[in-house]
Amino acid sequence: MTAAFKTIALFGRQHSDAVAQTLIEIGDFLRQRGLRAVFEPSVAHTLGRTDLESLPLAEIGPQADLAIIVGGDGTMLGIARELSPHGVPLVGINFGRLGFITDIPLLRWHDALGAVLDGHFETEDRAVLRARVIREHAVVFEASALNDVVISRSSRAGMIEIQAHVDGLYMYNQRADGLIVATPTGSTAYAMSCNGPILHPRLQGIVMVPVAPQALSNRPIVLPASSVITLSVIEGREPRVNCDMQNFADMQAGDLLEIRQSEHVCHFLHPIGYSYYSMLRSKLNWHEMPSLAPRP
Repeated sequence: MTAAFKTIALFGRQHSDAVAQTLIEIGDFLRQRGLRAVFEPSVAHTLGRTDLESLPLAEIGPQADLAIIVGGDGTMLGIARELSPHGVPLVGINFGRLGFITDIPLLRWHDALGAVLDGHFETEDRAVLRARVIREHAVVFEASALNDVVISRSSRAGMIEIQAHVDGLYMYNQRADGLIVATPTGSTAYAMSCNGPILHPRLQGIVMVPVAPQALSNRPIVLPASSVITLSVIEGREPRVNCDMQNFADMQAGDLLEIRQSEHVCHFLHPIGYSYYSMLRSKLNWHEMPSLAPRP
């Protein structure tokens, strides 16, 4: 199975000497196995190694057979969105704090990555959202989101009133600080902090979660993955939309924010034995099952 991965792209959180050292070690590890390791130019520049092969991200997508991301979930989000149209599988080595989608511990990267290169891995596809801001029948902003699309008020303004339609049917008008539209992956991010449900990644659904709604009866709702959600701001100053908190756009009165599931998905590779529930226990500090051994 090693032959299945010939060109491997390496990405990492920038401005970190520890990440840089890990990327160099992984690059050497790959070359020792006869594989081609390529870096994004900014990463290669940060590493300070002129001998490293670098390619622009636009060229990495069509050429890479595998991408390895060293960092936290924020680093993974940005790379995953860019590579999803090319179907490049992703491996995440956790160098952050939580690491819901960068699941390989830093100290285990050598054994885990070696197993993946030998063909011993589990695959998991994650849904991606596509958002468009439409102004006077023209698209003025378009971006993808692996976690969530959020429409929110300005920090200098009060609540905003949002009108929501799903598949052309009116759902509600809601006064709140904002509204989160999240994938199952994003259900453990901002949506969870606003009391939204956790959606298993294999569940085909989209969750809508209000942010500090004026009416306590406004609750999160899970919609079919095929839903087309249209949001508009009825009242409120300086509303904004963001995708994964990395791509932003200002909205105006009369703008429409259209959100639907993308035709692309993100392909994650996990070590054999990976358990989503084990990850939740670890990251959310859920209690382990008590011992059933008899007391002395």
